[in-house]
Amino acid sequence: MSGVVQGVGFRPFVYALARELGLSGQVANTAAGVVAEVEGAPEAVRTFRRRIGTDAPPLAVVESVAWEEVPARGGTVFVIRDSTRGAGRTLVSPDVAQCNDCAAEQDDPADRRYRHPFVTCTNCGPRFTIVTGLPYDRTATTMAGFPLCPDCAREYADPADRRFHAQPIACPACGPRLSFSRPGAGPSYDENALAAAHRVLTGGGILAVKGIGGFHLVCDAGDSAAVGMLRKRKDRGDKPFAVMAADLETARQIAVIGPAEEASLTGHQRPIVLLRRTVCSAVVAEVAPGNPDLGVMLPYTPLHRLLFDQPGPTVLVMTSGNVSGEPIVIDDAEALDRLAPLADAWLGHDRPIHVPCDDSVVRVVDELELPVRRSRGYAPFPVALPFPVRQVLAVGGDLKNTFAVAGGRYAWLSGHVGDMDDLATLAAFERAERHLEELTGVRPEVLVADKHPAYRSRQWAQLHADGRPVVGVQHHHAHLASVLAEHGYDGGPVIGFAFDGTGYGDDGAVWGGEVLLADYDGFERYAHLAYVPLPGGDAGVRNPCRMALAHLHAAGIEWDRRLPAVQACTGDELDRLERQLDRNLACAPTSSMGRLFDAVSSLAGVCHRAGYEAQAAIELEGVSAVAPFGKAYGFRWAEGLIDPAPVLAAVVRDVVDGVPPTVIGARFHQGLVEVMVEVAEQARAARGLSTVALSGGVFVNQLLLSASSRALRAAGFAVLRHRRVPPTDAGIALGQLAVAARVPVPKEETACV
Repeated sequence: MSGVVQGVGFRPFVYALARELGLSGQVANTAAGVVAEVEGAPEAVRTFRRRIGTDAPPLAVVESVAWEEVPARGGTVFVIRDSTRGAGRTLVSPDVAQCNDCAAEQDDPADRRYRHPFVTCTNCGPRFTIVTGLPYDRTATTMAGFPLCPDCAREYADPADRRFHAQPIACPACGPRLSFSRPGAGPSYDENALAAAHRVLTGGGILAVKGIGGFHLVCDAGDSAAVGMLRKRKDRGDKPFAVMAADLETARQIAVIGPAEEASLTGHQRPIVLLRRTVCSAVVAEVAPGNPDLGVMLPYTPLHRLLFDQPGPTVLVMTSGNVSGEPIVIDDAEALDRLAPLADAWLGHDRPIHVPCDDSVVRVVDELELPVRRSRGYAPFPVALPFPVRQVLAVGGDLKNTFAVAGGRYAWLSGHVGDMDDLATLAAFERAERHLEELTGVRPEVLVADKHPAYRSRQWAQLHADGRPVVGVQHHHAHLASVLAEHGYDGGPVIGFAFDGTGYGDDGAVWGGEVLLADYDGFERYAHLAYVPLPGGDAGVRNPCRMALAHLHAAGIEWDRRLPAVQACTGDELDRLERQLDRNLACAPTSSMGRLFDAVSSLAGVCHRAGYEAQAAIELEGVSAVAPFGKAYGFRWAEGLIDPAPVLAAVVRDVVDGVPPTVIGARFHQGLVEVMVEVAEQARAARGLSTVALSGGVFVNQLLLSASSRALRAAGFAVLRHRRVPPTDAGIALGQLAVAARVPVPKEETACV
């Protein structure tokens, strides 16, 4: 049996099934999966073969069952053998949130694991972040240094116990130990450590807490001073913080939660779920300034539950324990050093984390989960591919980096790595890449990277190629191939809308508002947003007001002093920008849809300076969502160009006439939906294509994704959108390797498609 079949109670399940059916034989873990030998009545053997796939444990995923007849041994018992090593490949389970059984034990004063911060069993706890090798046994995890006490050893060895071969098994007598430290004081442990941590949180301090995949920085979400201090220390700007609510009822007080959102919040992945926030004193406005949404998660470890079991905050800010731009900290000693400028105290433990894994982020669109960051709880679960691929490493992009390895019909995506702009992130990338190769058995023969020559991910691939070919894949082609691959689609070209902020185009321009007729083999640029100058590169991205004026300049529209975007710029800034645009100095041409969202956001008076990525677009979506769709702004569409000039002119008229930003934003979104349908219909008429694919960071926008999907389906199109990997750059590695699978690898070092 292959699939997610180790660390999920699969061998005890096989043991119990064989005993139930009166079969003798054995079962063992191997590097390739689980191997069972059974003998008995023919009908019982056939039933066994069927039920090992249909009746598997809840956390198991049986991808395949292969069988062959072997000579009977004449045994009378069924046994569980020790694991065997060797060549092969299996699928390691992601980390799993605490199960209800373990939570009940933790709350039971009569249980020997009462209030234990590390209660776990076969059905929950860390997996991916503690595995050091295969097969998945305790000796190949970071729990190897914790010898089992007699009670735990009995549970571990009993096939009838839910802790049978639960590798992270622990109890107060033999498991990891909680510790608390702060400057100027000696360490404290166990209950004393928890009490000290509570005092920090109730006293308005910032606590560094070690979780499954790394440290969090934690404070009271209802304390303005504490939240402001954390934001200042982390140099966070206005970027929203995620919060952890004590339980589901508390979460309902701070956000609007429907059935689909509840399912995501309470599932065994326990991601951060983006929810529409409500007014509640438990979460101050400074947690997510200017943002109508709130990232909410529920406790997913025993330690998290203990943070809420004393009088004090019922909602905690829970943000990654790192300096902005660096990887999450996983080591206790490193945390004391790197987090010293950020935290007032540390709550850690001595169970090592082998590989970092940030919290996952999702939002629910049309009752379906949309990944925004795919990491804890999801990685490294594989994506099945629509066709077999050579062994390959796709290094992804530079922002929100994730990478992927693949071989045969599976691709394994890494957890969130981060932005590849410093040495610490590059080092984390290398460690995570080695770990994923070890777990999957993939030994890449080909490396795949974005075609942007300055991307650090591409430079890393070229530096580490060791004579292997490096295939370059165009950024937006990779976006669309990723959504095709996750759907298992291999039905020919589609009409692909690839809308994002930045991507290196084949003509050297900055693409991002692309309509591609694409499959894995290649693409045709059927249409795109008209080019406008991007003044000063990153300076233009950070200043939506400048992007607004650049769009007006390109459209031949006067910079009216009554416009908020004009008022947001100083006199000197206006003069410099005008000269820059007139002379085309340091102005890269861009077709970016993300930059158009920035421009409209600033013109409408919503956001003029961006303190984090996509802030202007996020805030525009937020104000737009409260206004009903009605009259739409009209784009000009002809000869492959989607011209926003008429939209901009209409926005300017509405702003001057005093139309509120909510209405302007809704009209803009509706206009974009209508031009998408128009372009798709013309492509269908010209090329006979009837399937549309949506990808790129702009489609994290719930309002746009939902409205465009409905409108395209109403027009008779099949619509493919992301469900398993993010539409952002965090998902392009999947598309890169899918495209590379169709490229004949040349003998020379680098190929581009």
